[in-house]
Amino acid sequence: MNEEEPRIGVFVCHCGLNIAGVIDVEELTEYAKTLPNVVYAVHNRYTCSDPGQEEIKKAIKEHNLNRVVVAACSPRLHEPTFRRCVAEAGLNPYLLEIANIREFSSWCHPSTPREATEKAKDLVKMAVAKARLLAPLKPLKVPVTRKALVLGGGIAGINAALDLAEMGFKVYLVEKKESIGGHMAQLDKTFPTLDCSICIEGPRMVDVARHPNIEIISYADLLSVEGYVGNFKVKVRKNPRYVIAENCTGCGECRDVCPIEFPNEWDMNMGVRRAIDIPFAQAVPLVYTINRDHCIECYKCVDACGARQAIDFSQEPEEVELEVGAIIVATGYDIYIPEEGNLYGYGKYSNVITALEFERLILAAGPTGGRVVRASDGKRPKSVALIQCVGSRDINKYEYCSGFCCMYTLKHAIQLKEHYGREVEVYVFYMDMRSNFKGYEEFYRRAREMGVTFIRGRVSSVIEDPETKNLIVRVEDIALGEPIEVEVELVVLATAAIPSKGSDEISRILNIPRGADGVFMESHHKLKTIDNTVDGIFLAGACQGPKDIPYSVSQGCGAAARAATIL
Repeated sequence: MNEEEPRIGVFVCHCGLNIAGVIDVEELTEYAKTLPNVVYAVHNRYTCSDPGQEEIKKAIKEHNLNRVVVAACSPRLHEPTFRRCVAEAGLNPYLLEIANIREFSSWCHPSTPREATEKAKDLVKMAVAKARLLAPLKPLKVPVTRKALVLGGGIAGINAALDLAEMGFKVYLVEKKESIGGHMAQLDKTFPTLDCSICIEGPRMVDVARHPNIEIISYADLLSVEGYVGNFKVKVRKNPRYVIAENCTGCGECRDVCPIEFPNEWDMNMGVRRAIDIPFAQAVPLVYTINRDHCIECYKCVDACGARQAIDFSQEPEEVELEVGAIIVATGYDIYIPEEGNLYGYGKYSNVITALEFERLILAAGPTGGRVVRASDGKRPKSVALIQCVGSRDINKYEYCSGFCCMYTLKHAIQLKEHYGREVEVYVFYMDMRSNFKGYEEFYRRAREMGVTFIRGRVSSVIEDPETKNLIVRVEDIALGEPIEVEVELVVLATAAIPSKGSDEISRILNIPRGADGVFMESHHKLKTIDNTVDGIFLAGACQGPKDIPYSVSQGCGAAARAATIL
């Protein structure tokens, strides 16, 4: 602790009316003058502005201040600003303390200004007490590990890894599944251009695999992270594939002889895969995996592999330790699956499916070869209902809007019309149509012009006709102002995008906070949307909230740029 007598200056910020509209800043300033060791106190309309900072510098010199207390907004926002300010006045930047009277007082108690003012006094009193004990500090310089870890191999993680690798940094791309690609690799086409999804992402996946600066660690789990910005020590567990990656050529001969089939999770359990298989044809890395839960150990795959000797039933989980300077979290999202007893009959009626299941049906490489058929009878539906906001914008499920559901519902409607024309009636049940990015409104108009029927209102129930297996959709049509019923042969649910499985564990390991909605929280929702509260850890893509592909790509590139400032 510095032995000189503390001479403290207190600077109270109005923050426009954010603080002064609730707290009596003049009374607070006068109160601050009565506190021990406070020799100067003043209030300013915007303390973070240039005039406000000049006032701090002037007061430090004129009143010989050796401690500064700023009563303003959160230190997460402007602490670096005020530290630079006091340093420019010749004071050690760590002899500064911030009393957060905006987030902790005026914003919390807008309807009780008297109580808010008293609380602000306590916050300033505590800040002054702490300021008396502050000691000057000197920053330490430590070497930085010029490597990065990217968690998640979806489109955001892929772009982050490629950008960092192109800058010359070593990148470890850790993916929990067998292949990188994420949800984008499951899609048929992308909106609003209706480009082939895997045709766009596939080359990027191959670029990742071939880049000399990128090491893919797939089928792996994050175990622990220690250290600090610039020097993180990471433990990752590589789960056994029971196939030696270096020896596997991806020829598929082992799969051809495998006698065991079970539902393929990649196809939303509508197709089958073998006990030794890859999730999809364009998988990266193209290495087969044996599912020991289904394998009967007939060893036909061993015989088929022959001289390559890639099959190894003795493999065990392997822990690897990585040293990196920055971490990018791009763990993506999962799809909400309506639970038993839901309003829409999902899981009860076979002809009610989710939007992701529809994607696998209409995909030419999907389980039905691109034919949209009903599970009940295998016939093509002549009428389809697309129901939006299933789980989203629902106070009983997920209150937030999932962002991209409106657009992929329009995509499905257009695809149905393109495939089957007038042979299919398409109904879209929606609350609000949110088409607010480039080309989206035109996409909406295109669907209307193709003859898609839009009915505004939240669906109250879906009932099955036990004889025909058709579905009766009940909804209050807001335009008509009365309840209506529409009979269709297939119902597709646009379900909510929710935090990915394991987000809570990632949050615990990395010590990064999550919001009430379960997604990872950014450092500041306007100014630091990629940064996290932990220095050196950055967010990209849907792990921070629902995002479409262009937004996720942009955030992946942005996270790479932020990580590069450290590396």
